[in-house]
Amino acid sequence: MAQNENFDLTRFLKNLTERPGVYQMLNNDGDIIYVGKAKNLKRRVSSYFNKNHQEIKTRAMVEQVARIEVTLTDTESEALILENTLIKRYKPRYNILFRDDKSYPYIFVSTTKKFPSLSYHRGAKRRVGRYFGPFPNASAVHQTLDSLQKIFPVRQCNESVFNHRSRPCLQYQIKRCTGPCVEGLVTKEEYDEDVQHTIAFLEGKSFELIDELADKMQHAAEELEFEKAGTYRDRISSLRAIQSQHLISQPGSQDSDVIAIERQLNQTCVSLMMYRGGNLWGSQNHFPKMDADSTEDEILAAFISQHYLDLPLPKVILLEHKLSDQASLADLLSQQGMGRVEIKQPANKVTKGLMSLAKTNAVSGLKQHITQKASQMDRVKALQEVLLLAHLPNHIECFDISHTQGNLTVASCVVFDEGVPNTHAYRKFNIEGIQPGDDYAAMRQVINRRYSRLKKENKPLPDLVLVDGGKGQLNQAIEVFKELDLESVPLTSVAKGEGRKAGLEILYTPENFEGIDLEADDIALHLVNHVRDEAHRFAITSHRSRRQKAQTHSRIEDIPGVGAKTRQKLLLHFGGIADVKNAAVSELQKVPGISQNIAQTIYDFFHGDV
Repeated sequence: MAQNENFDLTRFLKNLTERPGVYQMLNNDGDIIYVGKAKNLKRRVSSYFNKNHQEIKTRAMVEQVARIEVTLTDTESEALILENTLIKRYKPRYNILFRDDKSYPYIFVSTTKKFPSLSYHRGAKRRVGRYFGPFPNASAVHQTLDSLQKIFPVRQCNESVFNHRSRPCLQYQIKRCTGPCVEGLVTKEEYDEDVQHTIAFLEGKSFELIDELADKMQHAAEELEFEKAGTYRDRISSLRAIQSQHLISQPGSQDSDVIAIERQLNQTCVSLMMYRGGNLWGSQNHFPKMDADSTEDEILAAFISQHYLDLPLPKVILLEHKLSDQASLADLLSQQGMGRVEIKQPANKVTKGLMSLAKTNAVSGLKQHITQKASQMDRVKALQEVLLLAHLPNHIECFDISHTQGNLTVASCVVFDEGVPNTHAYRKFNIEGIQPGDDYAAMRQVINRRYSRLKKENKPLPDLVLVDGGKGQLNQAIEVFKELDLESVPLTSVAKGEGRKAGLEILYTPENFEGIDLEADDIALHLVNHVRDEAHRFAITSHRSRRQKAQTHSRIEDIPGVGAKTRQKLLLHFGGIADVKNAAVSELQKVPGISQNIAQTIYDFFHGDV
């Protein structure tokens, strides 16, 4: 084992506490290679070193451990939360890693408004109202909103549109909204009834809702309000049609998630299907990063603990097979959530049907993933052959420049791993100190900044560097790589073809200044164009963001020693920056909190004395 000479493992294990907590294993470079939790730290950590492990992954990991750090927690539940926070932050080499979604989407009902609305929501829940979810993806939300709008015509427009309408919109004409924006088209009582029915549906109370609508239909028919009765009849029919699409079709169905796993060719798919109130809200496939010898038990336990860390928990999590620590994992989730969570296996016809569907989704998802990955790797291999590279260009970085008439220049760096964009690794660079519009100097600066830093920090270098442009941009990269002694890194420039048409690009390399002209249908060129276009898109987006920020920037923000609160007082007192600029020192002193010295600083700033 490659221990740090300053770390005494035997002494560390002897004095390790038996309390719950989290342990981090680090290698000689100080990188965290594994994060784990334990109810008893001493017993758990010692087990790695007190026996011979059969698993290749565990043996390889233990051999690299140079130091161990622990963090104590009061409970195992706190350890679970901390463990997954650290896994998401550091992405350790030997942990099973699932994609970290920033947030899942919800349906939001603005219950505080006179006429509430339905809307798609993602992010922090700052608005007052009801949130229903999470949904596995945006399309599931939009499909649900669309179905709801056909049954209960509650408005889905935003507040600014609603507050400024004088005539009903198209949604009213096609009977997807009752037109609360125009006085007299619908009463508040009628609209509130639709809102309550919508909420009942989202709460999974469709059986109770159908019974209520049936009573209303009967009452309307008895009162000879046949048009109203027909509306209720149509809504009941639509709700029953939705119910018939789901395997859970009984009153009082619990919120449940069904999780299935499929493994082929060292690839794994974990399929999640989310049911709320008996309705399928959608499904999502996950493809974890892990070692080939990870067990299904380990993968599912990692998925459950990572996935539910920041999400509302269902009442039931259904798995095909029992986990070794299933009971303790359910207890930890229950402590974290608002009620008891059960993790269990299919036991009847309904739950077995749900698991069978989830398993089918997992098999189909993995097949599609393997096919897509093979296609992507074909493009990577083709590019290797075209450029005569010694190694597969699995890690590609591409640069592009964007500016407006030479101003506010921004350079982008996009990263592709195995032919797929790795957006988390994207970087943007604000270019300063060059002649406006000098794209060569901009390219030289960004390449130098990027790779001098990677070299200084001893981080992995790309397998291929692409620059958007012709021989001039390529020459800048060649010179920088010579200065940094990185000439072994392959370089290629992508020059636009005649008429800037796609498919006519020419590739230049340090070894081939004549140019490589590929056919428009060449899959290697398809990959190059994909990478180049993504770099171009990211550069333009970053430049627009910088330009927008510059346009909204006020000179008053540049006054030294004047903070945000003082700026606000100045603008409130004078009404605008022009009046602040024209104010005398004595007038500036009249603003609460502004001393003579600050007033003089403000005056001097605008009149060129500093």
